[in-house]
Formats: sequence, C-alpha cells, structure tokens
Amino acid sequence: MRLDAATFLLQWSVGGLAFLWFTLRSKEISLGYSKLLRATYGVLAVLGVATGFYFDRVLIREVAGVAVAGIAFATFARRESRTDLFAVAIGAVGLIGSVVANSGGVVDLLRVLVGAAFLGAITDLMLLGHWYLVQPGMTRKLLNELTNAVLFIWPLEVVVMILPTGMISVLNGSIDDGWNGILGYFWLGCAVLTGVLAFFTRAALKERSYSAVMAATGLSYLAILTAFGTDLVARATLAL
Repeated sequence: MRLDAATFLLQWSVGGLAFLWFTLRSKEISLGYSKLLRATYGVLAVLGVATGFYFDRVLIREVAGVAVAGIAFATFARRESRTDLFAVAIGAVGLIGSVVANSGGVVDLLRVLVGAAFLGAITDLMLLGHWYLVQPGMTRKLLNELTNAVLFIWPLEVVVMILPTGMISVLNGSIDDGWNGILGYFWLGCAVLTGVLAFFTRAALKERSYSAVMAATGLSYLAILTAFGTDLVARATLAL
C-alpha cells in the first residue's frame, strides 16, 4: 500500500476550509468557531507542505499549501469568510497540479477533488456538533445543512472510488490488496457505514431535546472514522 500523505493533508485542509465558508455564510456562529477551524486547517496545510518536501516534492502543490496556510493564519480572527474561498481555490490548483505531476487521469482528479469535499464536510460536521457545547443557543439549521452536504457527497465519494480501475477490481480479486481481499471488504463496510451513520445523524437532529444534538455529534465522531476508511483505504489500495 502507498498513500500520498502530502496530497491527502492538502485535501483535508482545502475541504475543511470550503465547508467553513459554507457554515459561516449565514453569520449565525461565533468567531471562535472560525478561529478553531482556520487554525486546524492551517496546521494541516503546513504539515502537508512539510510532508511533501520530505517525501515527494510537487512544487505547485507545496506552494499552494503554503498559500492556504498563510491565508488561514492571516484571516484567523476575521469574520469575513470570502477569504476562505480564496484559500480553497488556490488549494484546488495545488491538488490538480499534484494529480498532473503524478501522471493521473480524470478519475484520479475526481477522487482527489471529491475526496477533499467529503473529508472536509464530515470533519466540519463533527467539529460543528462539538461547538454546540460552546454556543448552545444556535439553531440546528447549520448542523442540518452540513449533514445534508455529507449525504450528498457520500455517494459521489463511493462512485469515484469504484470507477475503473477501482475498488470493484479489489473486491472481485482483479487487484491484489496484499491482504487476501480483506481491505476491499473493509472499504465496503466503511463506505456503507458512513452513509448509515449520516442518515442516523440527520434522524437524531429531528428530535427536539438538546441531547439529540449530542447524539448527532457522537454519531458524527463514528462517521468520521468510517469516512477516513472510505477514502484512505481506497486510495492507498489503488495506489499499489
């Protein structure tokens, strides 16, 4: 198995900042939330740059990573969210450059871009649910919107991972995963469970009690684990 960790970290950072903008656009959440996420994704971008230079440097990706981190840290305490979109746009260029530099095709590009959105949405959902402990007076609209975003992106993530040559080839044995097919079934389980957990999260949010938000947050914690399995296991296996 081989995983391009630098591209993965930039994906995670770009997707997270994209859905930070998605949440901030309604201006219903405190500045502390944007500080938390910009700091988190800025650090991830820096780690991606460091990993890229250490293992397999792709100049356009590393430059984009520096820019993403710079924008995240420079706008750390700003309420304006449009700058997050600038970081996302620059990061997307870096991700595309990474695919091109590694001689990837359209399917590889789709996996990277859809994966960025998938990882960002599921991570922000978990962090936003946790933020309700800090700002309990918020409406559930923001959580519902992010949950719906996850439910929209989840099938796209599964589809791009089964496009030829994809995880179907691992499941039917055409591609040897090195574990007698176990990784293929592990991926399938993660993919199915992610969708199930997202549906349960949405169902929990329909309950009126405040504990329902905590239940939804707990489900999102589980979903982020299975989501990472859905993305990382597929990409690492298919990179053999």
